[in-house]
Amino acid sequence: MPSQLNPASGFEKLRRIESSKVFQGAVITIIILSALTIGAKTYDLPPLVEKSLIVMDNAITLFFLLEILFRFGVCANKKRFLFDGWNLFDTLVVIGSLIPLDNSEAVLLGRLLRVFRVLRLVSVVPELRFLINSLLKAIPRMGYIALLMFIIFYIYAAMGSMFFASVDEELWGDVAIAMLTLFRVATFEDWTDVMFSRSQNSLRKCCSLSI
Repeated sequence: MPSQLNPASGFEKLRRIESSKVFQGAVITIIILSALTIGAKTYDLPPLVEKSLIVMDNAITLFFLLEILFRFGVCANKKRFLFDGWNLFDTLVVIGSLIPLDNSEAVLLGRLLRVFRVLRLVSVVPELRFLINSLLKAIPRMGYIALLMFIIFYIYAAMGSMFFASVDEELWGDVAIAMLTLFRVATFEDWTDVMFSRSQNSLRKCCSLSI
């Protein structure tokens, strides 16, 4: 008597396929191929190559659609899948990629959503996903860091305006301009112009201020 197929066993095999490195590697490869296709479309290409890229883009879109449906099908908790932020992002990007590019009104939106398909690399690679999640958790504390940096910039901008306004009013005329000058120096944007705009006397004042 032939052995009956066990649905639970087959479902478990599909889940193992979905979580396997081979499947993840295939998805990552397609995402990279999608990024290369998007970049290739920015060049002037022969008509035959452009048609090939369109066919490839449609095939990539179909692969992503089937991949999302497969992941949803093998997920044991469908509600958890839908309310997961990364899965929701992947689903919206894939659905948005289905917008036809032959419609002139929706062509820009369709192209933008196809560009966002590259971001799916973050949701596929666990290390990148962990890094983004950590950054999102750190955002509230980054506000205090920005506040501290603003206070430091404001103090030095006020002192710089008092010391160097008579030397170069364009760079140190008031607190707002002085803060912009400090930002230029901190980002190494033409900081040599700021340095050489001071006279020898102002340079001595700067040294005494730093001390």
